[in-house]
This record gives sequence, C-alpha cells and structure tokens, in this order.
Amino acid sequence: MSSEMTAMNVTDVRKDLYNLIDDVHDNHDALFIMGKRHNAVLISEDDWLALQETLYLVSQPGMRDSIIAAMNEPVEECQDTLEW
Repeated sequence: MSSEMTAMNVTDVRKDLYNLIDDVHDNHDALFIMGKRHNAVLISEDDWLALQETLYLVSQPGMRDSIIAAMNEPVEECQDTLEW
C-alpha cells in the first residue's frame, strides 16, 4: 500500500464510483473522499477485514508481544510440525 492517499471530492467520486471501487480493490490504495460536511475513506473489503483482524489480535492480552517474539525467532529454531 502506498504511503500517500489519493484525494477526490465527493462529486467526482459519485461520477466514477464503480471504477474507483475496482481501483481500491485491485491496487489496495485507499481513497480519501472530501465532502462538504464530512470526509471519508474508501478501502477494499479485503483491506477492511485485514484491519479488523489486526485490531482484534492486538487487543488480546499478550498477543502483540507473542507476535513480535515469533517474528524475531530464527527460522531454524522453529518447530517442523505444529502441535494443536
């Protein structure tokens, strides 16, 4: 995902909504929509679900530290099989 978000006013978004939905889905680039009263952000459903999952995981006590510890563990020290 790019660090800069494209911005459009709501009138232009309304004119090209179907293509913009395809673009945010295909490119995973959010679209900042500027309205007269409020602003909004258009993102793909996949990106929304990923954000929700991330928020859920980091809200679990100890999960963030566990993920960081696992990321820092050398691959050769990982188990070959999972014990569920």
